[in-house]
Amino acid sequence: MMPLKNLKLKSARVALDLSQEQLAQKVGVTRQTIGMIEAGKYNPTLNLCIAICKTLGKTLDDLFWSEEIKEG
Repeated sequence: MMPLKNLKLKSARVALDLSQEQLAQKVGVTRQTIGMIEAGKYNPTLNLCIAICKTLGKTLDDLFWSEEIKEG
């Protein structure tokens, strides 16, 4: 099964008017990494998830936990 696109991450990034490149620089990865996370093609480490959340002012639940996992 294909992983779902991370639309929550993309919308949080866009809401702060950040490009993939800008977010990548703030969390210390490449723009391609951010693009792959948003496309659902890369599973980031917990440390990277936390760095992204801090940068975007969101929680792990907000950006990375799906409803299916939380309810399961």
